[in-house]
Amino acid sequence: QVHLVESGGGLVQAGGSLRLSCAASGSISSIIVMGWYRQAPGNQRELVASITSVGNTNYADSVKGRFTISRDNAKNTVYLQMNSLKPEDAANYYCNAFVVPGHMYYWGTGTLVTVSS
Repeated sequence: QVHLVESGGGLVQAGGSLRLSCAASGSISSIIVMGWYRQAPGNQRELVASITSVGNTNYADSVKGRFTISRDNAKNTVYLQMNSLKPEDAANYYCNAFVVPGHMYYWGTGTLVTVSS
């Protein structure tokens, strides 16, 4: 079992920055990949960025060069640094962990990011 708690969302003006955090607890050693997804009203949930247990990263094309995912293994925390935010980045952001064995996905409850134009 893995428990994820997100924080760091809020209201920011276009062009501004936010840093999201996701603290993991539970069966930490079984986490293979952690990622950030987002879902805006009326849209499907989409992958924003992911990072593997060995530090390999992957980004959605829409955020490349603006967002950075990182992890602090000592704190069992994954971060998403978001710079040059655009109104279209506004969404609920969810932390995700993929765990083996069992091939289970765990989700946080989300943190809201609002970007004003």
